[in-house]
Amino acid sequence: MRVTFLGTSGAVPTTQRNTSGLFVNKDGDYLLFDCGEGTQRQMMRFGTGFSVDHLFVTHLHGDHVLGIPGLLQTFDFNDRDAPIAIHTPAGTRGNVRQLIEANGTKPSFPVRINELSAGDVALDGEEYTVRAIATTHRCASVGYVLAEDDRKGRFDREKAEEELGIPPGPKYSKLHRGDPIEHDGRTVQPEEVVGPPRPGRTFVYTGDTRPTDAVVEASADADLLVHDATFAQDRADRAQATAHSTAREAGQVAADAGVRALALTHISTRYAGQTDRLAAEAGEVFDGEVFVPEDGREREVAFPDGE
Repeated sequence: MRVTFLGTSGAVPTTQRNTSGLFVNKDGDYLLFDCGEGTQRQMMRFGTGFSVDHLFVTHLHGDHVLGIPGLLQTFDFNDRDAPIAIHTPAGTRGNVRQLIEANGTKPSFPVRINELSAGDVALDGEEYTVRAIATTHRCASVGYVLAEDDRKGRFDREKAEEELGIPPGPKYSKLHRGDPIEHDGRTVQPEEVVGPPRPGRTFVYTGDTRPTDAVVEASADADLLVHDATFAQDRADRAQATAHSTAREAGQVAADAGVRALALTHISTRYAGQTDRLAAEAGEVFDGEVFVPEDGREREVAFPDGE
């Protein structure tokens, strides 16, 4: 699973940071989270390609959605005929449709707009899901959790071969997928050579939000949490008034959820050249890995057990 940060600025872009956009390559499934103005150029610049079938919108503020019309128009110019699903908070379908058709035209390919409330599954993929989670902002909003299914347990080849005398071959595959086999006159059960299921990876993207218990719960033990960190702590009042989070508050969410790594995003323009300050403030309360990604940074999300 590879995450590419396409846009990490707050409401206003800078020469170094574009508005919100994040691309996930999930084993060949290409997923886009938010699409601020200029996102399609960022996709070209950082080589993600345009083979996106699902766009997950956290809320309809301009810095998260104004790139949608241009991206769909580019799809049209490239003769796209595959459908795309746009997932958006409940009650916003009409607004998304108006945004798409604002220039008086409609895409030549199917566009499905899927409204979501917290807890709804947006995408039921192959061995993973993407579901909406509750966030708190100044308008209808959701975040998203990409959670993989548990993986098979480790196969103990040494025990199978040396202790049980089972030679390498089809019987190994059968045992590993959970089926018993017959060998040397007895039934060998899968649990004799296959360990317990291993957890898959979990990725969480909050969009704009206040720190909330709902996000903490949804992010429990996540491998990567990408959290709103618009302000430093000395502007905590401003963060509360605008329904954003400070870096320290994001760090506390990460600590309470027990995540492995925290990425701070949606950075206010006032912190240009000062992002180390934000990372340090988050690190005061969170002792895991914390970083403020630059646009274009790629992050491989490793399995919890490192394999």
